[in-house]
Amino acid sequence: MFTTVSNSVEELKKETAVTQQLLDLLTDASLSQGHADGFRNLGQLAWHLVHNDRSFLLGLGLKFEAPSASEVPPAQASAIAEAYRRTSQGIITAVESQLSDARLAEVVTIFGQQWTVGQAIYSSLKHEIHHRGQLTILMRLAGLPVIGAYGPAKEQWANQGRPAPAF
Repeated sequence: MFTTVSNSVEELKKETAVTQQLLDLLTDASLSQGHADGFRNLGQLAWHLVHNDRSFLLGLGLKFEAPSASEVPPAQASAIAEAYRRTSQGIITAVESQLSDARLAEVVTIFGQQWTVGQAIYSSLKHEIHHRGQLTILMRLAGLPVIGAYGPAKEQWANQGRPAPAF
């Protein structure tokens, strides 16, 4: 849970930078990569990180620009990555300019539950991290490299001149 605007902004910047690095690795051909019928493909999942169906944040009354959730995901990976860049920066700016430390302690109702504003922002970030994990799996299935968020990915061990850990 976040208790200050500065620590929420600091964490948002760190985590959105990792997501941005992954989105920047997507290719147009990879966007159709799926894993099972009835589940989002890579392009749909990436777009879910961009569009304005940000219930955690919109429920707080934050104002930021984002594509509509009803828009069809772009067919170009670069368009998704750029839309995420603009949306995530808009969210960070909104948190910085529209919230205060005192407001983070206020209780709001999100998804029928009572949360503080700080909890809602934290949960929004965890929601993104959850989908980022799904994104990396689909990226691997599409043959794309991934980056490590909290430690090196397998490919990054070699770049460090170290063998990947044994299973």
